[in-house]
Amino acid sequence: MSSPRPPCRKEAKRLCGTISERMMEHAFHTATAANPEAPAPSGQTGEPFRFRVLIAGAGFAGIACAQRLGRLLGEERGPREVALVSDRNTMVFQPMLPEVCGSEVSPRHVVNPIRRLCREVTVLRGRIDQIDLPRRRMTINAGVFAGSRQIEFEHLALCIGSTVDLSHVPGMPEHAYLINNVGDAMELRATIIDRFEEASLVTDRELLRRLLTFVVVGGGFSGTETVGQIADLVRDVGFLYPGVRPGDIRVFLVHSGDHLMPELGPRLGLYAQRELEKRGVEVLLNVRVRAMTAGKVFFRDGRTLESHTVVSTVGNAPNPLVLSLCEKNGIAVERGRMLAEPTLRVQGQPALWSAGDCAVVTLPDGTKAPSTAQFAVRQGKLLGSNLAAALAGEPLKPFTFKGLGELATVGRRAAVAEIFGFQFSGFFAWWLWRSIYLAKLPGLDRKLRVMIEWTLDLFFPRDISLLSPLPSEMLQQMHLEAGDYVVRAGEPATSFYIVQCGRVEVREPDGAVVRALTNGEHFGERTLLGDRVWRYDAVATEPTELVAMPAGVFDRLQSSSGFRDWVEASRRS
Repeated sequence: MSSPRPPCRKEAKRLCGTISERMMEHAFHTATAANPEAPAPSGQTGEPFRFRVLIAGAGFAGIACAQRLGRLLGEERGPREVALVSDRNTMVFQPMLPEVCGSEVSPRHVVNPIRRLCREVTVLRGRIDQIDLPRRRMTINAGVFAGSRQIEFEHLALCIGSTVDLSHVPGMPEHAYLINNVGDAMELRATIIDRFEEASLVTDRELLRRLLTFVVVGGGFSGTETVGQIADLVRDVGFLYPGVRPGDIRVFLVHSGDHLMPELGPRLGLYAQRELEKRGVEVLLNVRVRAMTAGKVFFRDGRTLESHTVVSTVGNAPNPLVLSLCEKNGIAVERGRMLAEPTLRVQGQPALWSAGDCAVVTLPDGTKAPSTAQFAVRQGKLLGSNLAAALAGEPLKPFTFKGLGELATVGRRAAVAEIFGFQFSGFFAWWLWRSIYLAKLPGLDRKLRVMIEWTLDLFFPRDISLLSPLPSEMLQQMHLEAGDYVVRAGEPATSFYIVQCGRVEVREPDGAVVRALTNGEHFGERTLLGDRVWRYDAVATEPTELVAMPAGVFDRLQSSSGFRDWVEASRRS
């Protein structure tokens, strides 16, 4: 039986990032080091890319900005003057992620290739490592073989959104599931199905009930929609497992406020609560999570819940890249978001623009634009128009959009909506939700595919095929031959290394040997604790086996006194 990775390994994988990609980067170093004439992967030796406008981020705001600016500049100027940078090559339509975890929509139908959406600009896939605003230069990690590349720009539009920080609740980073991207939704779906598969094989009723207790933390739009899909999924598939009784399945929604979805007001929040309770969801209001373990949730009022599946839809936090950029350049922030003028130019920064979740935009009535998709799309479109105007020396326009309303589903054939001040609930609101979001879903092919899926869903049961990849290992082993480079001076540091066997020399850039490392010795901890840029080369001088610990795992372990003591003791020995 295929099984998703245990909850206790979730944070390790998130901290590691894509471990296999990191290790392939090391493999590239080892493969090219044997050829002295091969170019270094850092990109330092090549000419940087140059664009008049660089758009960072491929969410709603970034895509809308790139599309509008590309159309205004035309097919000839757009690809030459504008580039869009994203760490993925797809745009995720996030409003439909709960339907992915509820097995109503296929994961590949809620993503769109960025290159198809933004044909009139240049698309660059890479992870942003550094932004040098005074020099108007960005450094990105372009992948396994391209390494680090530099991009110069005249104008930078930051649309990179926010991140998730669960560290304020002990145990939540390690054990909670998220619903931020397609991978999260696929993993949650696989986990729910796997819990039923395991429950069908256990005889301990207490363990069975823990396996079939599902907890969603956060009663906003995302949490309410997710718990509705989970409730429908478990109700639809429970009869397929003879050993599972209806009373064994429990679904909880935990919310810190006195009504769900506070943006829509108490009336619709109460309707959503009643509709969820009809579907078997137990709604806990005015409750906060104090801590979590792999099998238990602790609340601040002293109550506990036993569950192995907890979903967190809270914990939005400022993007660390935005915080670093603002700190280095004295840019004003409000709750970790850049203060933007009504024209979406960042205050006091003629070359920096921002939209979406990383920007604070003041509306004409003095209120702040909310961080929702409809505002991000409109901001992105205006940003594209204003960038085109700035390039042409024309006047800029302010952002004046006030919002059309909000919609949210609470399960199959039920939703709540507020459109132009009018409130709706029930089947009509659900029909509105599907109609509006189907119209907003990018790509005609995606619209047709989702429409077909929704139609088939009326006649056929949900798919419960369990598809889950094997988990990545936290530690990776590397083999090097004599002359192979482990790291090069000037590259970003991504791992801590331990020599299993063999010999590695640490050398200055001029070739002078600083130290030689053999069995059991390690290097990289000082660099990871510093600015994370290698100041030296590390080269194998004989066949060598290394163990690489990604920087994220190192960060977690170095907070432990035992790990720090081991590192210091091994250095002294």
